Amino acid sequence: MFNKKLVAEPVKAAKLFAVSEPSSVITEQIKTIRTNISFAQEAQDLRTIMVTSATASEGKSTITANLAVEFAQTGKRVVLIDADLRRSTVARTFQVQDVNRGLTNYLVRQTDDAMDVVHSTEVENLSIIPSGPTPPNPAELIGSPLMTKVLAELKNNFDLIIVDAPPILPVTDGQILSNLVNGVVLVVRQNHTTKTAVKDMKAALDRASANVLGVVLNDVRVKGADGYYGYGDGYYGYAYGKEE
Repeated sequence: MFNKKLVAEPVKAAKLFAVSEPSSVITEQIKTIRTNISFAQEAQDLRTIMVTSATASEGKSTITANLAVEFAQTGKRVVLIDADLRRSTVARTFQVQDVNRGLTNYLVRQTDDAMDVVHSTEVENLSIIPSGPTPPNPAELIGSPLMTKVLAELKNNFDLIIVDAPPILPVTDGQILSNLVNGVVLVVRQNHTTKTAVKDMKAALDRASANVLGVVLNDVRVKGADGYYGYGDGYYGYAYGKEE
C-alpha cells in the first residue's frame, strides 16, 4: 500500500514565532495577515484555506504554521492539515511522535473516521493532521473523492481548516487542492521567486478556478526608524494584499 523505498526528503521544522516570540515584529506581521484573512472570511464565509507557493523553500510552511497558531489563539477551533505529502513539516514543527498516523492513512481507507488521524498540540484550540506515511501516488490520493470527504467531515469538528499545500509548479497536487478549498493564500519570497514563476503559478490557479485571497511577500528587508528588523541570520517581513 505504501512504498517503503519512497522516503520524503527531510525538511526542517518551521519556527513557531507566534509561540516563542509573541511580541516580535514577525509575529505582529503574522497577526496582520490573520486579520486580513479574517475580513475575507466574514465576507465570503471561508471555512477551508490553503497556503501555497510557486516553488519550494519560499517559507510557505512557516507562515502556515504560525497562521494556524494565531487563529487558534483567537478562540477558533483550528485544524492544520499537512497535505504536502512529499516534503512534510507539520509533524516536526509540532513535535508529533506518531508520524505514521496521518492524512494518507485516511486517503487509503485505513480508517473511515477523519478524527482518527487528528493530533492535539500544546497550543490551545489547535489540532493537526500530519501527512502520514509517504505514498507512491500523492497526486492521485489528493485528487480522490476521499480528500473532499475528509474536508467535509472536519467541518463538523472545527471552525477553520488550514491546509499546508505543496508548491504549485513542481507537482499537480496544489492545483488539485486549490479547487477543493474556499480560498488560497500565496507565498512569494523576495529575491527567490522569479516573476515568471509567479505568473505561471497564477495561470495554473486560474485554470483550477481557485479563489486567490491574497499574497504574502516573505523574507523582506523592512527598514524602520532604528534600521533593519532582523532575526537570526536573515531578515523577515510579511505583506498581505489582494493579488493583482
